[in-house]
Amino acid sequence: MANDDVWAAIDDLWTWLDAGETHPGREGLLLRMLKLTEEVGEVAQAVIGATGQNPRKGTTHTWDDVQAELCDVVLTAMVALRTLTPDAQEVFTTHLERVRARSLTRPRLGQM
Repeated sequence: MANDDVWAAIDDLWTWLDAGETHPGREGLLLRMLKLTEEVGEVAQAVIGATGQNPRKGTTHTWDDVQAELCDVVLTAMVALRTLTPDAQEVFTTHLERVRARSLTRPRLGQM
């Protein structure tokens, strides 16, 4: 899927969510941001389940489950960004380039 197609899909998801919005305005905005915390918690749950770290439950997830949960985090963040601005793709691309430039132009710590 091309970058433009990804952002078109995000816009479709944002439109669908907004059409069913039960908490409009600032409250809805805050709840959409909080959804990220829920999704990150699901990543943690999947990692714990994939490594069998809960002795009561044992191994309950796979690393494929972790991948899927990480994708949910990314999608939720993209929709949250789209909620904040219709220019989400431009904002994200500009930020990614800044992070890339500052990260890849400097040596990593311990490699100097």
